[in-house]
Amino acid sequence: MKKAKVLFLCVGNRARSQMAEAFLRKYADDQFDVYSAGLEPEPIHPCTYTVMEEVALDLKGHYSKGVKEFLNEMYFGILITVCSKAEARCPTFPGLGERYYWPIEDPVAFEGPEEKKIKEFRQARDTIERRILDWLDSRKEKED
Repeated sequence: MKKAKVLFLCVGNRARSQMAEAFLRKYADDQFDVYSAGLEPEPIHPCTYTVMEEVALDLKGHYSKGVKEFLNEMYFGILITVCSKAEARCPTFPGLGERYYWPIEDPVAFEGPEEKKIKEFRQARDTIERRILDWLDSRKEKED
């Protein structure tokens, strides 16, 4: 059976969408082809690498991608936006089957001491992991 393609979308593809991509691959790589992108891609934030390494997920090989790389080139069955700006400005994806909006605070936007910044990244990471697991559970319940 062909795997559904999932795209996580945010503005910069610097943190949240990268984390979501990594977690979905960890928990359901056999069910989905997983991608992430940003409306205005910027390099992945160093704290993203740090907090993902803390949970034994290596983002080696990940890089920030623009959504334009995928438009009219790849068709997604599932789109999940992880920020309000991406939700508001999201382009139309032809053939899209499911669309979700998971508003998650942007840890990159936090301004303050480094130890508090890393705490914001951890909080975003943990929220995303819970969202992924809950979403997978709800899909499984629908199938049963």
